Amino acid sequence: MTILPADYRDRVYAGWLGKCIGVRLGAPVENWTAAEIARDLGEIEWFLPLPPGKVFKPDDDTAVPLILMRALEDHGLEPTAEQLGETILNYVADGRGTFWWGGYGISTEHTAYANLAGGLAAPRSGSAELNGTVLAEQIGGQIFSDLWGLVVPNQPARAAAYAERASRVTHDGEAVLGGRFVAALVSAAFSEREPARLIEAGLAVIPPASAYARVMGAMLAFHAAHPGDWRAAQAHLAAHFGYDRYRGLVPVIPNAGVIGLALLYSEGDFSRAVRIATMAGWDTDCNAGNVGAIMATAVGLAGIDAAWRRPMNDELVAASLIGSRNCPTIAACADRLAGLGAQIAGAPAPARPRFHFDYPGSTQGFCAEARLGEVIDLRQTAAQGADQRGVLQVTLRDLKKKGEARAFARLSFRPGELSANYYGATFSPALYPGQTLTARVGVPATAPAGLQAALWTWDDLGQTEHQGPAQLLEPGRWHSLAFTLPGLEGAQLTRVGLALRTTGEAWSGPVWIDWIDWQGPAQMSTRFARERSEYGAISGWTFLRGYWRLEDGAYHGSGPGLNETYTGDPGWQDVVLTVDVVPLAGEHHRIGVRVQGACRGYAAGLAPNGQIALYKNQNGWRTLAQAPCAWQLGRRYQLRMAAAGPRLAVSVDGELLLSVEDAEAVYLRGLISLGCAHGSHTRFEAVTVFETPSPGAPG
Repeated sequence: MTILPADYRDRVYAGWLGKCIGVRLGAPVENWTAAEIARDLGEIEWFLPLPPGKVFKPDDDTAVPLILMRALEDHGLEPTAEQLGETILNYVADGRGTFWWGGYGISTEHTAYANLAGGLAAPRSGSAELNGTVLAEQIGGQIFSDLWGLVVPNQPARAAAYAERASRVTHDGEAVLGGRFVAALVSAAFSEREPARLIEAGLAVIPPASAYARVMGAMLAFHAAHPGDWRAAQAHLAAHFGYDRYRGLVPVIPNAGVIGLALLYSEGDFSRAVRIATMAGWDTDCNAGNVGAIMATAVGLAGIDAAWRRPMNDELVAASLIGSRNCPTIAACADRLAGLGAQIAGAPAPARPRFHFDYPGSTQGFCAEARLGEVIDLRQTAAQGADQRGVLQVTLRDLKKKGEARAFARLSFRPGELSANYYGATFSPALYPGQTLTARVGVPATAPAGLQAALWTWDDLGQTEHQGPAQLLEPGRWHSLAFTLPGLEGAQLTRVGLALRTTGEAWSGPVWIDWIDWQGPAQMSTRFARERSEYGAISGWTFLRGYWRLEDGAYHGSGPGLNETYTGDPGWQDVVLTVDVVPLAGEHHRIGVRVQGACRGYAAGLAPNGQIALYKNQNGWRTLAQAPCAWQLGRRYQLRMAAAGPRLAVSVDGELLLSVEDAEAVYLRGLISLGCAHGSHTRFEAVTVFETPSPGAPG
């Protein structure tokens, strides 16, 4: 067993928070030179403002690590390069989202994805032998590697080994060394704060004769001779290692030099480090993100100025095929990273509620609003919750009778709420009708009688709110709340939180939220005529490829390849899925359950030669069973697919036609899907899915 640092969870949260801060700071000036930034903006002290009312966009610097970490969940704690490549194929949409899709031979990640999709496994997919040195040595190997240091603290060599396997999926050569270097620095930062010694830890895991080692050596030497002038160091870097000396759009070596000089001239100060990494120019969001992760891990939460944290509000937007995971909070990401780190170390990794406030300063993306009163403050505070955990303190002013205050978190975003979306975030609900919301809430002894709380959620599609029963909050006590959501057709629950009211005197003071969570079997029922077009498909659904659209009151899919669209929670287990389907052209019209991405899951549907077929996707599709079904184009069918344990059953118009038990590497949980293939066009009119609360044979 590896001994984790006593403050391991908080330091992981700090490191990931630091990366997110750096990415947001650097993003508005990405690809600007230092001279352009100095001329047009001068000193960059804080975030440049977002458009009013907008949430910071998804970014590949954070979206890709959140996908790579899933290799540890899906393939075990020592995934190979080939398995990391499979992870990319499984969770990235074909040609859209997550990466910059700049063209084969232009974008390194686009090129590697196309190689993977064409059957070339990693590490060949990212090799210089295949793609050429110029393309292989772009910046991506380094920008996605912070997470490996976070999951193996104080083990730079091991972190570097993880990073090398991941980097080789898309990159080679000096770019792989960049991944090793960054991962090693983050890992070393759990016990080392001095920038020069951190750099030495990184140099210990790369060849001393490499160009990467040379640029770091040059920055160390220049800093030793000129310790007070980072701009002179940047000029020296540009003169000897600038973009003019390297081919490709974003070469790794100049940007590596920026990481080195930003760390050295930061004097160990987080704010100074991310500012320098941004003002030094070139790939500013990537460089400031790497520097932010390294320095925040080193200095911890106490070393991150609160002025960075307030506008972040723990919010993060991701971009993968699993839409219900594309609106995590920074704290939720830290939970997953720290949990994986504990597993690697052989230490316990206790489960946490979805929204808890144990990390110092963490707000979990919560917002607040009030009517006939005011929410004057929303902050994390310590030692108020059960077992001395942190809580979210919601401070009210003059909340009057018939007034209401709400504190809530968003579970997804509408397109107009994002500052931009060229990395292609799409969202699916994370909360569903039928599930039970729970929370723990407290008030001080000074609170008046008559103060009430109720769990609350918002259906954005129906523009309707749903509240649980109000519970009287006895002054000086903690209370457990629960609310089982009713069955709701076509609902998309996009906000969840607490509603506060008073039936007595007006209240000015705090209310404490210890945690909010939900569990239980989900239900979903919708007729697509009620849906809306959104994010290239429809609201609540992501898609792999194909042409998906609302048309004539139905959801249509078509295209030349294997086309799928997804929704649901990746934790759904035993389910019954019913879909009204009209085949319009072609011979492949499918629905799916327990879908775990583009490369894993089950599907069933109308198949060639008058058949109904049941398929398994295990990095490639194969038929598990088929039976005669004299289906016709243009006719409506109700397809039903049920999964219980290893058993799968398929019915058409109420008639059971297939029942199979999968005995090999059975998938036990996942999303639902709709699909068509090989030049088919399918009209989907309605979907109903419900989780069965206990195992049973499907009918």
